[in-house]
Amino acid sequence: MGEEAKAKLPEVVEAEIQRLEAMIARLEAGEEDPEDFWVYRLKNGIYGIRGRPEHHMIRIKLPVGKVTPEALRVLADVAERYTENRLVHVTTRQAVQLHHVHRRDVPKVLRAVNAVGLTTREACGHSIRAITCCPFAGVSPEEPFDVTPYAEQTYRYFLRHPVGQNLPRKFKIAFEGCATDHARTPIHDIGVVAALEGGRRGFRIYVGGGLGAAPMSAELLEAFTPEEDLLPTLLAIIRLFDRYGNRKVLTQARLKFLVKKWGIAAFREAVREERRLVKLTASGEDLKAWAPPQDPPPPSLPSPPARPFSFAPGFDRFRRTNLVRQKQAGFYTVVVRLPLGDITPEGLRALADIAETYAGEVRSAISQNLLLRHVPENALGGLYEALLEAGLAYPEAHSLLDITRCPGADTCNLAITHSRGLAEALGNRLENLPLAQDPGLRPLSLKISGCPNSCGQHHIADIGFYGASRKVGEREVPHYVLLLGGRTREGEARFGQVVGRLPARRVPEAVERILRRFQAERQDGESFAGYLDRVGVASFKPLLEDLQEIPPYEEAPELYQDLGAEGEVFSVQQGRGECAV
Repeated sequence: MGEEAKAKLPEVVEAEIQRLEAMIARLEAGEEDPEDFWVYRLKNGIYGIRGRPEHHMIRIKLPVGKVTPEALRVLADVAERYTENRLVHVTTRQAVQLHHVHRRDVPKVLRAVNAVGLTTREACGHSIRAITCCPFAGVSPEEPFDVTPYAEQTYRYFLRHPVGQNLPRKFKIAFEGCATDHARTPIHDIGVVAALEGGRRGFRIYVGGGLGAAPMSAELLEAFTPEEDLLPTLLAIIRLFDRYGNRKVLTQARLKFLVKKWGIAAFREAVREERRLVKLTASGEDLKAWAPPQDPPPPSLPSPPARPFSFAPGFDRFRRTNLVRQKQAGFYTVVVRLPLGDITPEGLRALADIAETYAGEVRSAISQNLLLRHVPENALGGLYEALLEAGLAYPEAHSLLDITRCPGADTCNLAITHSRGLAEALGNRLENLPLAQDPGLRPLSLKISGCPNSCGQHHIADIGFYGASRKVGEREVPHYVLLLGGRTREGEARFGQVVGRLPARRVPEAVERILRRFQAERQDGESFAGYLDRVGVASFKPLLEDLQEIPPYEEAPELYQDLGAEGEVFSVQQGRGECAV
Protein backbone atom coordinates (compact mmCIF):
# COMPACT_ATOMS: atom_id res chain seq x y z
CA MET A 1 0.00 0.00 0.00
CA GLY A 2 2.94 2.38 0.71
CA GLU A 3 4.91 3.03 -2.50
CA GLU A 4 1.96 2.36 -4.81
CA ALA A 5 -0.24 4.86 -2.91
CA LYS A 6 2.62 7.36 -2.75
CA ALA A 7 3.06 7.31 -6.54
CA LYS A 8 -0.58 8.16 -7.15
CA LEU A 9 -0.72 11.30 -5.05
CA PRO A 10 -0.88 14.84 -6.47
CA GLU A 11 2.25 16.88 -5.80
CA VAL A 12 0.55 19.19 -3.30
CA VAL A 13 -0.69 16.23 -1.25
CA GLU A 14 2.67 14.46 -1.25
CA ALA A 15 4.40 17.69 -0.24
CA GLU A 16 2.06 18.12 2.72
CA ILE A 17 2.64 14.57 3.91
CA GLN A 18 6.42 14.90 3.53
CA ARG A 19 6.31 18.07 5.61
CA LEU A 20 4.35 16.20 8.26
CA GLU A 21 6.90 13.37 8.26
CA ALA A 22 9.74 15.85 8.71
CA MET A 23 7.93 17.58 11.57
CA ILE A 24 7.30 14.24 13.31
CA ALA A 25 10.99 13.35 13.02
CA ARG A 26 12.04 16.71 14.46
CA LEU A 27 9.40 16.49 17.20
CA GLU A 28 10.66 13.09 18.34
CA ALA A 29 14.23 14.42 18.26
CA GLY A 30 13.20 17.39 20.42
CA GLU A 31 13.89 19.86 17.61
CA GLU A 32 10.31 20.83 16.60
CA ASP A 33 8.17 23.41 18.37
CA PRO A 34 5.18 21.37 19.67
CA GLU A 35 2.89 24.35 18.98
CA ASP A 36 3.88 24.46 15.32
CA PHE A 37 3.28 20.73 15.00
CA TRP A 38 -0.07 21.11 16.78
CA VAL A 39 -1.26 23.78 14.33
CA TYR A 40 -0.09 21.88 11.26
CA ARG A 41 -1.56 18.52 12.23
CA LEU A 42 -4.93 20.08 13.03
CA LYS A 43 -5.08 21.72 9.62
CA ASN A 44 -4.60 18.20 8.26
CA GLY A 45 -7.34 16.60 10.33
CA ILE A 46 -5.07 15.00 12.94
CA TYR A 47 -6.29 15.34 16.52
CA GLY A 48 -4.78 14.53 19.88
CA ILE A 49 -6.05 11.58 21.92
CA ARG A 50 -7.06 11.89 25.55
CA GLY A 51 -4.12 10.89 27.78
CA ARG A 52 -2.03 9.50 24.88
CA PRO A 53 0.15 12.28 23.39
CA GLU A 54 1.87 9.87 20.98
CA HIS A 55 -1.49 8.71 19.58
CA HIS A 56 -3.90 10.51 17.31
CA MET A 57 -7.39 10.52 15.92
CA ILE A 58 -7.48 11.02 12.15
CA ARG A 59 -10.60 12.51 10.59
CA ILE A 60 -11.07 11.61 6.95
CA LYS A 61 -13.56 13.55 4.84
CA LEU A 62 -15.86 11.65 2.50
CA PRO A 63 -16.41 14.33 -0.17
CA VAL A 64 -20.09 15.36 0.08
CA GLY A 65 -20.69 11.93 1.59
CA LYS A 66 -19.58 9.86 -1.42
CA VAL A 67 -17.33 6.85 -0.95
CA THR A 68 -16.34 4.12 -3.40
CA PRO A 69 -16.02 0.40 -2.67
CA GLU A 70 -12.28 0.78 -3.25
CA ALA A 71 -12.14 3.48 -0.58
CA LEU A 72 -14.13 1.31 1.83
CA ARG A 73 -11.50 -1.40 1.43
CA VAL A 74 -8.67 1.05 2.07
CA LEU A 75 -10.41 2.33 5.19
CA ALA A 76 -10.70 -1.30 6.31
CA ASP A 77 -6.99 -1.84 5.70
CA VAL A 78 -5.80 1.22 7.63
CA ALA A 79 -8.18 0.55 10.52
CA GLU A 80 -6.93 -3.03 10.72
CA ARG A 81 -3.24 -2.13 10.48
CA TYR A 82 -2.97 1.10 12.42
CA THR A 83 -5.77 1.52 14.99
CA GLU A 84 -5.93 -0.08 18.41
CA ASN A 85 -9.68 -0.69 18.43
CA ARG A 86 -9.93 -1.88 14.78
CA LEU A 87 -12.94 0.34 14.14
CA VAL A 88 -13.95 3.06 11.72
CA HIS A 89 -16.30 5.61 13.28
CA VAL A 90 -18.76 7.40 10.96
CA THR A 91 -19.40 10.97 12.07
CA THR A 92 -22.33 13.39 11.98
CA ARG A 93 -20.59 15.37 9.20
CA GLN A 94 -20.06 12.76 6.48
CA ALA A 95 -16.55 11.92 7.58
CA VAL A 96 -14.96 8.94 9.29
CA GLN A 97 -12.56 8.83 12.21
CA LEU A 98 -9.75 6.45 13.08
CA HIS A 99 -8.84 6.43 16.76
CA HIS A 100 -5.55 5.60 18.44
CA VAL A 101 -3.25 5.77 15.45
CA HIS A 102 0.39 6.02 16.57
CA ARG A 103 2.09 9.20 15.42
CA ARG A 104 4.67 7.31 13.33
CA ASP A 105 1.86 5.66 11.33
CA VAL A 106 -0.11 8.82 10.53
CA PRO A 107 1.69 9.56 7.22
CA LYS A 108 1.02 6.00 6.05
CA VAL A 109 -2.70 6.45 6.69
CA LEU A 110 -2.73 9.80 4.89
CA ARG A 111 -1.05 8.37 1.80
CA ALA A 112 -3.43 5.45 1.67
CA VAL A 113 -6.68 7.43 1.95
CA ASN A 114 -5.57 10.22 -0.38
CA ALA A 115 -4.78 7.62 -3.04
CA VAL A 116 -8.50 6.72 -3.23
CA GLY A 117 -9.86 10.26 -3.42
CA LEU A 118 -10.35 10.97 0.28
CA THR A 119 -8.67 13.71 2.29
CA THR A 120 -8.02 14.85 5.84
CA ARG A 121 -7.16 18.38 4.76
CA GLU A 122 -9.13 21.03 6.71
CA ALA A 123 -11.04 18.40 8.66
CA CYS A 124 -10.17 20.47 11.73
CA GLY A 125 -8.86 23.94 12.54
CA HIS A 126 -10.14 27.40 11.71
CA SER A 127 -11.10 26.29 8.23
CA ILE A 128 -13.99 25.38 5.95
CA ARG A 129 -14.85 21.94 7.27
CA ALA A 130 -16.40 19.00 5.44
CA ILE A 131 -19.13 20.28 3.08
CA THR A 132 -22.11 18.04 3.63
CA CYS A 133 -24.90 17.09 1.26
CA CYS A 134 -28.31 15.46 1.61
CA PRO A 135 -27.64 11.70 1.32
CA PHE A 136 -30.76 11.33 -0.84
CA ALA A 137 -29.68 14.01 -3.33
CA GLY A 138 -30.18 12.70 -6.84
CA VAL A 139 -32.62 9.96 -5.87
CA SER A 140 -35.25 11.81 -3.83
CA PRO A 141 -38.77 12.28 -5.27
CA GLU A 142 -38.96 15.51 -3.24
CA GLU A 143 -36.11 17.42 -4.89
CA PRO A 144 -36.47 19.97 -7.71
CA PHE A 145 -32.97 19.00 -8.91
CA ASP A 146 -29.87 17.17 -7.70
CA VAL A 147 -27.68 19.40 -5.52
CA THR A 148 -24.78 16.92 -5.52
CA PRO A 149 -22.74 18.50 -8.37
CA TYR A 150 -23.08 21.93 -6.75
CA ALA A 151 -21.90 20.58 -3.41
CA GLU A 152 -19.00 18.79 -5.11
CA GLN A 153 -17.96 21.89 -6.97
CA THR A 154 -18.07 23.92 -3.76
CA TYR A 155 -15.98 21.28 -2.01
CA ARG A 156 -13.33 21.29 -4.74
CA TYR A 157 -13.25 25.09 -4.96
CA PHE A 158 -12.67 25.74 -1.27
CA LEU A 159 -10.30 22.84 -0.53
CA ARG A 160 -6.92 24.52 0.14
CA HIS A 161 -8.40 27.89 -0.91
CA PRO A 162 -6.43 30.75 0.72
CA VAL A 163 -9.56 32.33 2.20
CA GLY A 164 -10.26 29.22 4.26
CA GLN A 165 -6.87 28.63 5.84
CA ASN A 166 -7.05 30.97 8.83
CA LEU A 167 -10.63 31.95 9.54
CA PRO A 168 -11.69 33.31 12.94
CA ARG A 169 -13.33 29.94 13.64
CA LYS A 170 -14.46 26.73 11.94
CA PHE A 171 -16.99 27.11 9.13
CA LYS A 172 -19.65 24.61 8.05
CA ILE A 173 -21.71 24.44 4.85
CA ALA A 174 -24.55 22.04 4.01
CA PHE A 175 -26.56 21.43 0.81
CA GLU A 176 -30.16 20.20 0.73
CA GLY A 177 -32.50 19.45 -2.14
CA CYS A 178 -35.41 17.83 -0.32
CA ALA A 179 -38.37 19.38 1.44
CA THR A 180 -37.34 17.20 4.39
CA ASP A 181 -34.31 18.71 6.09
CA HIS A 182 -31.99 15.67 5.95
CA ALA A 183 -28.86 17.87 5.94
CA ARG A 184 -29.98 20.01 8.92
CA THR A 185 -29.27 23.27 7.09
CA PRO A 186 -30.50 25.61 9.87
CA ILE A 187 -27.58 24.64 12.16
CA HIS A 188 -24.87 25.55 9.62
CA ASP A 189 -22.90 28.69 8.96
CA ILE A 190 -24.31 28.45 5.44
CA GLY A 191 -27.26 26.32 4.44
CA VAL A 192 -27.92 25.96 0.71
CA VAL A 193 -31.36 24.69 -0.36
CA ALA A 194 -32.40 23.96 -3.94
CA ALA A 195 -35.05 26.29 -5.42
CA LEU A 196 -36.68 26.97 -8.77
CA GLU A 197 -37.89 30.35 -9.99
CA GLY A 198 -39.52 30.65 -13.38
CA GLY A 199 -37.92 27.38 -14.41
CA ARG A 200 -34.44 28.63 -13.46
CA ARG A 201 -32.29 26.77 -10.99
CA GLY A 202 -31.10 28.52 -7.88
CA PHE A 203 -30.93 28.31 -4.12
CA ARG A 204 -32.35 29.66 -0.90
CA ILE A 205 -29.31 30.55 1.18
CA TYR A 206 -29.36 30.66 4.97
CA VAL A 207 -26.57 32.04 7.19
CA GLY A 208 -25.56 32.13 10.83
CA GLY A 209 -26.68 28.80 12.22
CA GLY A 210 -24.74 26.71 14.71
CA LEU A 211 -24.91 24.57 17.84
CA GLY A 212 -22.40 24.56 20.71
CA ALA A 213 -22.95 26.37 24.00
CA ALA A 214 -24.98 29.12 22.30
CA PRO A 215 -27.11 27.45 19.59
CA MET A 216 -28.67 29.70 16.95
CA SER A 217 -30.89 29.04 13.95
CA ALA A 218 -29.74 30.27 10.55
CA GLU A 219 -31.56 33.18 8.93
CA LEU A 220 -32.59 33.58 5.32
CA LEU A 221 -30.04 35.56 3.36
CA GLU A 222 -31.68 35.33 -0.07
CA ALA A 223 -34.89 33.69 -1.17
CA PHE A 224 -33.42 33.00 -4.60
CA THR A 225 -29.77 33.03 -5.58
CA PRO A 226 -29.35 32.04 -9.26
CA GLU A 227 -27.07 29.06 -9.75
CA GLU A 228 -24.48 31.18 -11.52
CA ASP A 229 -24.17 33.31 -8.37
CA LEU A 230 -23.78 30.43 -5.95
CA LEU A 231 -19.99 30.34 -5.60
CA PRO A 232 -19.58 34.14 -5.72
CA THR A 233 -22.13 34.41 -2.90
CA LEU A 234 -20.43 31.75 -0.76
CA LEU A 235 -17.05 33.40 -1.30
CA ALA A 236 -18.48 36.81 -0.37
CA ILE A 237 -19.90 35.45 2.90
CA ILE A 238 -16.64 33.76 3.84
CA ARG A 239 -14.59 36.85 2.99
CA LEU A 240 -16.78 38.96 5.26
CA PHE A 241 -16.41 36.41 8.04
CA ASP A 242 -12.64 36.34 7.53
CA ARG A 243 -12.47 40.11 7.71
CA TYR A 244 -14.94 40.90 10.49
CA GLY A 245 -15.30 37.74 12.58
CA ASN A 246 -14.23 38.00 16.22
CA ARG A 247 -10.57 36.92 16.43
CA LYS A 248 -10.13 37.97 20.06
CA VAL A 249 -12.73 35.83 21.84
CA LEU A 250 -12.90 32.24 20.61
CA THR A 251 -16.33 31.63 22.12
CA GLN A 252 -17.72 34.56 20.09
CA ALA A 253 -15.94 33.76 16.84
CA ARG A 254 -18.49 31.80 14.78
CA LEU A 255 -20.36 33.46 11.92
CA LYS A 256 -23.60 33.30 13.92
CA PHE A 257 -22.28 35.97 16.29
CA LEU A 258 -21.37 38.29 13.43
CA VAL A 259 -24.83 37.90 11.87
CA LYS A 260 -26.44 38.55 15.24
CA LYS A 261 -24.25 41.62 15.86
CA TRP A 262 -24.94 43.22 12.49
CA GLY A 263 -28.50 42.00 12.05
CA ILE A 264 -29.60 40.01 9.03
CA ALA A 265 -30.60 43.08 6.97
CA ALA A 266 -27.18 44.73 7.30
CA PHE A 267 -25.41 41.43 6.74
CA ARG A 268 -27.47 40.81 3.60
CA GLU A 269 -26.48 44.18 2.15
CA ALA A 270 -22.83 43.58 3.00
CA VAL A 271 -22.92 40.23 1.19
CA ARG A 272 -24.48 41.78 -1.90
CA GLU A 273 -21.80 44.47 -2.04
CA GLU A 274 -19.01 41.98 -1.38
CA ARG A 275 -20.37 39.69 -4.08
CA ARG A 276 -20.34 42.56 -6.55
CA LEU A 277 -16.68 43.22 -5.72
CA VAL A 278 -15.81 39.53 -5.93
CA LYS A 279 -17.22 39.35 -9.43
CA LEU A 280 -15.49 42.56 -10.57
CA THR A 281 -12.08 42.53 -8.96
CA ALA A 282 -8.92 40.46 -9.25
CA SER A 283 -9.85 38.59 -6.07
CA GLY A 284 -12.60 36.95 -8.09
CA GLU A 285 -10.31 35.84 -10.93
CA ASP A 286 -10.51 32.21 -9.92
CA LEU A 287 -14.30 32.37 -10.28
CA LYS A 288 -14.39 33.70 -13.82
CA ALA A 289 -14.04 30.29 -15.42
CA TRP A 290 -16.73 28.86 -13.19
CA ALA A 291 -20.07 27.87 -14.64
CA PRO A 292 -22.97 25.97 -13.08
CA PRO A 293 -22.18 22.25 -13.19
CA GLN A 294 -23.82 19.80 -15.51
CA ASP A 295 -26.09 17.11 -14.11
CA PRO A 296 -24.00 14.02 -13.38
CA PRO A 297 -24.35 11.01 -15.65
CA PRO A 298 -26.37 8.15 -14.18
CA PRO A 299 -24.28 5.71 -12.17
CA SER A 300 -23.37 2.33 -13.51
CA LEU A 301 -26.40 0.35 -12.41
CA PRO A 302 -25.96 -3.15 -11.03
CA SER A 303 -27.45 -6.32 -12.49
CA PRO A 304 -27.59 -8.68 -9.52
CA PRO A 305 -29.49 -11.96 -9.53
CA ALA A 306 -33.23 -11.44 -9.15
CA ARG A 307 -34.30 -12.16 -5.59
CA PRO A 308 -36.96 -9.64 -4.51
CA PHE A 309 -37.99 -11.40 -1.30
CA SER A 310 -36.28 -13.32 1.48
CA PHE A 311 -37.53 -15.77 4.08
CA ALA A 312 -34.46 -15.08 6.23
CA PRO A 313 -35.25 -13.86 9.77
CA GLY A 314 -36.00 -10.16 10.06
CA PHE A 315 -36.52 -9.36 6.38
CA ASP A 316 -40.00 -7.91 6.80
CA ARG A 317 -38.89 -5.61 9.61
CA PHE A 318 -35.79 -4.52 7.68
CA ARG A 319 -37.88 -3.84 4.59
CA ARG A 320 -40.27 -1.63 6.59
CA THR A 321 -37.57 0.49 8.22
CA ASN A 322 -34.45 0.59 6.04
CA LEU A 323 -35.72 0.99 2.47
CA VAL A 324 -36.41 4.30 0.74
CA ARG A 325 -38.05 4.31 -2.69
CA GLN A 326 -36.13 6.40 -5.23
CA LYS A 327 -37.50 8.67 -7.94
CA GLN A 328 -35.86 6.27 -10.40
CA ALA A 329 -38.55 3.66 -11.01
CA GLY A 330 -37.66 0.21 -9.77
CA PHE A 331 -34.80 1.29 -7.48
CA TYR A 332 -34.37 1.77 -3.74
CA THR A 333 -31.89 3.33 -1.34
CA VAL A 334 -31.04 0.92 1.46
CA VAL A 335 -29.85 2.35 4.78
CA VAL A 336 -27.15 0.26 6.44
CA ARG A 337 -27.53 1.12 10.12
CA LEU A 338 -24.27 1.20 12.05
CA PRO A 339 -24.94 0.83 15.80
CA LEU A 340 -22.87 3.40 17.72
CA GLY A 341 -21.68 4.72 14.34
CA ASP A 342 -18.94 2.07 14.19
CA ILE A 343 -17.98 -0.53 11.60
CA THR A 344 -15.19 -3.11 11.61
CA PRO A 345 -12.67 -3.79 8.83
CA GLU A 346 -14.52 -7.02 8.09
CA GLY A 347 -17.78 -5.11 7.84
CA LEU A 348 -16.28 -2.54 5.48
CA ARG A 349 -14.87 -5.18 3.16
CA ALA A 350 -18.17 -7.07 3.12
CA LEU A 351 -20.04 -3.82 2.41
CA ALA A 352 -17.68 -3.02 -0.46
CA ASP A 353 -18.37 -6.42 -2.01
CA ILE A 354 -22.13 -6.02 -1.48
CA ALA A 355 -22.08 -2.52 -3.00
CA GLU A 356 -20.31 -3.74 -6.13
CA THR A 357 -22.91 -6.47 -6.56
CA TYR A 358 -26.12 -4.72 -5.61
CA ALA A 359 -25.72 -0.90 -5.62
CA GLY A 360 -24.79 1.88 -7.99
CA GLU A 361 -23.34 4.11 -5.27
CA VAL A 362 -22.47 4.37 -1.56
CA ARG A 363 -22.97 7.49 0.50
CA SER A 364 -22.71 8.36 4.17
CA ALA A 365 -25.39 10.17 6.14
CA ILE A 366 -25.08 12.53 9.10
CA SER A 367 -27.09 9.92 11.01
CA GLN A 368 -23.78 7.98 11.18
CA ASN A 369 -25.03 5.39 8.70
CA LEU A 370 -24.04 4.30 5.19
CA LEU A 371 -26.48 4.20 2.29
CA LEU A 372 -26.52 1.84 -0.68
CA ARG A 373 -28.21 3.68 -3.55
CA HIS A 374 -29.69 2.46 -6.84
CA VAL A 375 -30.46 -1.02 -5.55
CA PRO A 376 -32.87 -2.82 -7.94
CA GLU A 377 -36.20 -3.64 -6.35
CA ASN A 378 -36.05 -7.19 -7.67
CA ALA A 379 -32.79 -7.82 -5.76
CA LEU A 380 -33.76 -6.58 -2.29
CA GLY A 381 -34.10 -10.08 -0.86
CA GLY A 382 -30.64 -11.08 -2.04
CA LEU A 383 -29.15 -7.85 -0.72
CA TYR A 384 -30.72 -8.43 2.69
CA GLU A 385 -29.30 -11.95 2.90
CA ALA A 386 -25.85 -10.63 1.99
CA LEU A 387 -26.09 -7.96 4.71
CA LEU A 388 -27.35 -10.55 7.18
CA GLU A 389 -24.42 -12.85 6.47
CA ALA A 390 -22.03 -9.92 6.96
CA GLY A 391 -23.65 -8.92 10.28
CA LEU A 392 -24.86 -5.62 8.81
CA ALA A 393 -28.64 -6.18 8.56
CA TYR A 394 -29.66 -4.00 11.50
CA PRO A 395 -33.26 -2.78 11.16
CA GLU A 396 -34.75 0.45 12.56
CA ALA A 397 -32.61 2.87 10.56
CA HIS A 398 -33.33 6.54 11.26
CA SER A 399 -35.59 5.58 14.15
CA LEU A 400 -35.63 5.69 17.94
CA LEU A 401 -33.13 2.81 18.05
CA ASP A 402 -30.73 4.59 15.68
CA ILE A 403 -28.93 6.60 18.36
CA THR A 404 -26.45 9.33 17.42
CA ARG A 405 -23.42 9.80 19.64
CA CYS A 406 -20.05 11.55 19.67
CA PRO A 407 -16.83 9.67 20.59
CA GLY A 408 -16.99 11.10 24.13
CA ALA A 409 -14.41 10.62 26.86
CA ASP A 410 -13.06 7.45 25.27
CA THR A 411 -10.82 9.72 23.18
CA CYS A 412 -11.92 13.38 23.24
CA ASN A 413 -10.04 15.87 25.41
CA LEU A 414 -13.12 18.01 26.03
CA ALA A 415 -15.59 15.26 26.85
CA ILE A 416 -16.87 14.79 30.39
CA THR A 417 -18.66 11.47 29.98
CA HIS A 418 -18.36 8.31 27.89
CA SER A 419 -21.22 8.92 25.46
CA ARG A 420 -20.53 5.63 23.70
CA GLY A 421 -21.34 3.78 26.93
CA LEU A 422 -24.66 5.56 27.32
CA ALA A 423 -25.60 4.96 23.68
CA GLU A 424 -24.89 1.26 24.10
CA ALA A 425 -26.91 1.05 27.33
CA LEU A 426 -29.85 2.89 25.79
CA GLY A 427 -29.77 0.74 22.68
CA ASN A 428 -29.78 -2.46 24.73
CA ARG A 429 -32.69 -1.28 26.87
CA LEU A 430 -34.82 0.00 24.04
CA GLU A 431 -34.20 -3.02 21.83
CA ASN A 432 -35.88 -5.17 24.46
CA LEU A 433 -38.91 -2.89 24.89
CA PRO A 434 -41.92 -3.49 22.61
CA LEU A 435 -42.71 0.23 22.76
CA ALA A 436 -39.59 0.97 20.67
CA GLN A 437 -41.42 -0.51 17.66
CA ASP A 438 -44.59 1.49 18.29
CA PRO A 439 -45.15 3.35 14.97
CA GLY A 440 -45.84 6.54 16.92
CA LEU A 441 -42.56 6.32 18.83
CA ARG A 442 -40.32 4.98 16.08
CA PRO A 443 -39.67 8.40 14.42
CA LEU A 444 -38.26 9.93 17.63
CA SER A 445 -34.57 10.81 17.64
CA LEU A 446 -32.06 10.21 20.44
CA LYS A 447 -28.73 12.08 20.34
CA ILE A 448 -25.90 12.13 22.86
CA SER A 449 -22.84 14.35 23.36
CA GLY A 450 -20.16 13.85 25.98
CA CYS A 451 -19.99 17.60 26.70
CA PRO A 452 -22.04 20.75 25.92
CA ASN A 453 -20.35 21.29 22.52
CA SER A 454 -23.00 19.27 20.65
CA CYS A 455 -20.82 17.10 18.42
CA GLY A 456 -23.63 14.55 18.88
CA GLN A 457 -26.16 17.26 17.91
CA HIS A 458 -28.16 16.82 21.13
CA HIS A 459 -29.75 20.26 20.75
CA ILE A 460 -31.85 19.15 17.75
CA ALA A 461 -32.99 15.76 19.05
CA ASP A 462 -36.46 14.89 20.29
CA ILE A 463 -34.57 13.54 23.31
CA GLY A 464 -31.03 14.85 23.72
CA PHE A 465 -28.31 14.47 26.35
CA TYR A 466 -24.96 16.05 27.02
CA GLY A 467 -22.36 15.05 29.58
CA ALA A 468 -21.96 16.86 32.89
CA SER A 469 -20.78 16.24 36.44
CA ARG A 470 -22.06 16.81 39.95
CA LYS A 471 -20.22 16.57 43.22
CA VAL A 472 -21.79 14.57 46.06
CA GLY A 473 -19.72 14.87 49.17
CA GLU A 474 -16.13 14.50 48.06
CA ARG A 475 -16.94 12.40 44.99
CA GLU A 476 -17.92 13.32 41.44
CA VAL A 477 -20.93 11.67 39.85
CA PRO A 478 -21.25 11.40 36.04
CA HIS A 479 -24.41 13.09 34.84
CA TYR A 480 -26.25 13.93 31.65
CA VAL A 481 -28.31 17.04 31.06
CA LEU A 482 -31.62 16.08 29.44
CA LEU A 483 -33.19 18.23 26.72
CA LEU A 484 -36.56 17.64 25.07
CA GLY A 485 -38.15 18.98 21.91
CA GLY A 486 -35.29 19.72 19.52
CA ARG A 487 -35.87 19.51 15.76
CA THR A 488 -35.18 21.24 12.46
CA ARG A 489 -36.96 22.02 9.25
CA GLU A 490 -35.90 24.30 6.44
CA GLY A 491 -35.39 27.79 7.82
CA GLU A 492 -35.90 26.86 11.46
CA ALA A 493 -34.07 25.03 14.22
CA ARG A 494 -35.88 24.52 17.50
CA PHE A 495 -33.49 23.64 20.27
CA GLY A 496 -34.33 21.23 23.05
CA GLN A 497 -35.26 22.67 26.44
CA VAL A 498 -33.45 21.52 29.56
CA VAL A 499 -35.55 19.26 31.80
CA GLY A 500 -33.00 18.17 34.38
CA ARG A 501 -29.64 16.58 35.21
CA LEU A 502 -29.61 12.83 35.64
CA PRO A 503 -26.95 10.43 36.93
CA ALA A 504 -25.58 8.60 33.87
CA ARG A 505 -26.78 5.19 35.01
CA ARG A 506 -30.35 6.40 35.44
CA VAL A 507 -30.69 7.85 31.95
CA PRO A 508 -32.11 4.64 30.39
CA GLU A 509 -34.84 4.56 33.04
CA ALA A 510 -35.60 8.23 32.39
CA VAL A 511 -35.94 7.64 28.63
CA GLU A 512 -38.30 4.73 29.20
CA ARG A 513 -40.49 6.86 31.47
CA ILE A 514 -40.63 9.65 28.88
CA LEU A 515 -41.61 7.25 26.13
CA ARG A 516 -44.25 5.50 28.23
CA ARG A 517 -45.85 8.79 29.21
CA PHE A 518 -46.01 9.94 25.60
CA GLN A 519 -47.43 6.58 24.56
CA ALA A 520 -50.13 6.77 27.22
CA GLU A 521 -51.15 10.43 26.71
CA ARG A 522 -50.76 11.14 23.00
CA GLN A 523 -53.81 11.95 20.93
CA ASP A 524 -54.63 10.27 17.62
CA GLY A 525 -51.86 10.93 15.12
CA GLU A 526 -50.06 13.32 17.48
CA SER A 527 -46.30 13.61 16.99
CA PHE A 528 -43.90 13.89 19.89
CA ALA A 529 -43.20 17.50 18.95
CA GLY A 530 -46.92 18.29 18.89
CA TYR A 531 -47.38 16.52 22.21
CA LEU A 532 -44.61 18.57 23.84
CA ASP A 533 -46.15 21.77 22.48
CA ARG A 534 -49.45 20.75 24.06
CA VAL A 535 -48.30 19.58 27.50
CA GLY A 536 -45.13 21.66 27.87
CA VAL A 537 -41.60 20.37 28.36
CA ALA A 538 -41.58 21.48 32.00
CA SER A 539 -44.35 18.98 32.76
CA PHE A 540 -41.75 16.19 32.57
CA LYS A 541 -39.76 17.51 35.52
CA PRO A 542 -41.91 15.87 38.25
CA LEU A 543 -41.81 12.57 36.35
CA LEU A 544 -38.02 12.43 36.66
CA GLU A 545 -37.49 14.13 40.00
CA ASP A 546 -36.77 10.99 42.01
CA LEU A 547 -34.14 9.84 39.51
CA GLN A 548 -32.07 12.94 40.26
CA GLU A 549 -31.63 12.10 43.93
CA ILE A 550 -28.24 10.55 44.69
CA PRO A 551 -27.62 8.46 47.81
CA PRO A 552 -24.22 8.38 49.51
CA TYR A 553 -21.48 6.38 47.82
CA GLU A 554 -21.71 3.59 50.36
CA GLU A 555 -25.35 2.95 49.46
CA ALA A 556 -25.07 3.06 45.65
CA PRO A 557 -21.43 2.99 44.49
CA GLU A 558 -22.50 2.11 40.93
CA LEU A 559 -23.95 5.60 40.45
CA TYR A 560 -20.47 7.03 40.89
CA GLN A 561 -19.17 5.15 37.82
CA ASP A 562 -19.78 6.20 34.25
CA LEU A 563 -21.45 3.98 31.69
CA GLY A 564 -18.71 2.68 29.44
CA ALA A 565 -16.05 3.09 32.14
CA GLU A 566 -17.10 0.43 34.63
CA GLY A 567 -14.61 -0.17 37.40
CA GLU A 568 -13.04 3.27 37.05
CA VAL A 569 -13.31 6.10 39.55
CA PHE A 570 -15.13 8.91 37.73
CA SER A 571 -13.57 12.34 37.64
CA VAL A 572 -13.71 15.15 35.11
CA GLN A 573 -10.41 15.16 33.23
CA GLN A 574 -10.69 17.65 30.41
CA GLY A 575 -7.59 18.49 28.42
CA ARG A 576 -6.81 21.02 25.75
CA GLY A 577 -9.74 21.12 23.41
CA GLU A 578 -9.11 20.63 19.71
CA CYS A 579 -12.53 20.16 18.12
CA ALA A 580 -13.12 23.91 18.48
CA VAL A 581 -9.71 24.93 17.22
